[in-house]
Amino acid sequence: MNPPTSSFERAAPAATGSHRLAIVLSHPTQYYSPWFRWLAWHAGLQLRVFYLWEFGVTATLDPRFQTTFKWDVDLLSGYDSEFVPNVSRSPGAESFRGFNNPGLTARLGAWQPDAILLFGYKWLSHLHVIAWARARGVPLIFRGDSHLLGRPAPGWRRTLPLRCLFRQFAAVTYVGIANRAYFETFGVPADRLFFAPHAVNHELFAPDAPEHRAAAQALRHRLGLGSSTRVVLFAGKLVAAKQPRVLLEAFLSLARPDTALVFVGDGEERAALVEAARAAPAGRVHFLPFANQSEMPARYLLADIFALPSRGLYETWGLAVNEAMHMNRPCLVSDRVGCQQDLVTDGDTGWVFPAEDPAGLRDRLAAALAADLAAFQPRVAARIAGYTYATASAGLVRAVASACAPNRR
Repeated sequence: MNPPTSSFERAAPAATGSHRLAIVLSHPTQYYSPWFRWLAWHAGLQLRVFYLWEFGVTATLDPRFQTTFKWDVDLLSGYDSEFVPNVSRSPGAESFRGFNNPGLTARLGAWQPDAILLFGYKWLSHLHVIAWARARGVPLIFRGDSHLLGRPAPGWRRTLPLRCLFRQFAAVTYVGIANRAYFETFGVPADRLFFAPHAVNHELFAPDAPEHRAAAQALRHRLGLGSSTRVVLFAGKLVAAKQPRVLLEAFLSLARPDTALVFVGDGEERAALVEAARAAPAGRVHFLPFANQSEMPARYLLADIFALPSRGLYETWGLAVNEAMHMNRPCLVSDRVGCQQDLVTDGDTGWVFPAEDPAGLRDRLAAALAADLAAFQPRVAARIAGYTYATASAGLVRAVASACAPNRR
């Protein structure tokens, strides 16, 4: 057998870490699975991930993408995990009972963790874990990425329950500036907050990889895009909250020569977008279908600018921005995208506009299309360099050590 070419391809190492960390997560994802591999090999923790659903590793319909798929990258090797049976009639995050796993606490008890890292709190199984852990003195660590950008100050009806909830956790990891402000609003003290930023697998998103460059060049040729054509990329679910139509209208209104707008993805807005794009000159607007994870590096390299103009309050971070920046692409984002304050500084690593201001989007898109993009790339690379699995793991390890300290139990 050939030796592995990457630590991500190996089986999980023997458990020798100082703390046993159970991780409870809804389902395997293309963002977290590589991080768990990194943790298993480098963080000095014994960990096991308890998954509540098989979405992502079995072909499943995603109603917002309007397509059935499973991720085409390895999500399960290199770390210890198990699936806990979910008895929900409609599994998923859309309802309180979407994660209903009656055997979860028994499995946690059998594994005997020193601490539990919990992703989320709004579902039945999560609340069972919180109650079970608190009754047994097992410290809980919370990870979420919510923010309050674009929202009014929360009233007491929301503040009081969340203050009570977050008191149950011995430590909380936060992913960025807006997320930290969210936890502070709900009373999490500074000594329980640990920076563990959102990160992606930079081994996949390598801008100099020959296979990515060849695939991007082939894609440009297939779309009829010249080497000098400046390309703006939108990649994600085509839903109103992400404002793809506003982006299209801004692009068409500029009528800038030798530019193109490429949409990658599917969703409820696609038909309207295709119809609106008929007004564009031939070759200016292109639509590509949903791209699986291994295909995305070529999509970013196809482009010169990545756009995420979301208005919706659910855009808690925007990990596509991490991916694009690892590919040295500056980004155009709204001020409601959760990562904006951390990653995208207007005129430095990209361009920022007020989410409710279509004219502002048009203005910043015009600036992006006219910019010296080569000057942006070193700044983009320098900014994203700190958002890695190593940085996230260091923060999590500190959170575990703090949560397991005798005075926190």
